[in-house]
Amino acid sequence: MTDRLPHEKGFHVSWDQIHRDARALAWRLDRRGPDEGAWRAVVAVTRGGMAPAMIVSRELDIRVVDTISVKSYDRQTQTPPRLIKAPQAEVMGDGTGVLVIDDLVDTGKTLELIRGLYPRAHFATVYAKPMGKPLVDTYITEVSQDTWIFFPWDMALQYVEPYRGR
Repeated sequence: MTDRLPHEKGFHVSWDQIHRDARALAWRLDRRGPDEGAWRAVVAVTRGGMAPAMIVSRELDIRVVDTISVKSYDRQTQTPPRLIKAPQAEVMGDGTGVLVIDDLVDTGKTLELIRGLYPRAHFATVYAKPMGKPLVDTYITEVSQDTWIFFPWDMALQYVEPYRGR
């Protein structure tokens, strides 16, 4: 039996926080592209990478935005990653000058698949766990491997009973 409460090892991220952290990611990437500091395109890893990619592309004034869809979770259970949709070949080229943006790198299996397809792209995430961190070129916040991140697009506001005194 564990004495851990249900909210422990959970990291709740609000819309405001993801916006601040994605802007911080943009600032870290600014003027770091291979073309005199510029980036050619942003590719969002769907679905979690879409909000951060939109913010990064806005902050860095990158107008070419595409998506790559990899399914590696069935709800909260991790599964082998599977490519569902690739970005346009003319957007990707060999990956040079392309930012691949995701919300989180966990075990790294999703980014490992994508990096195998586009090894010259720059991989950036807002949050990184230790197992996946080696696959990311740029990230903002590291969290422990056993932390579950609750993103705002996965949550709903509702009343919750107190956990003590029931």
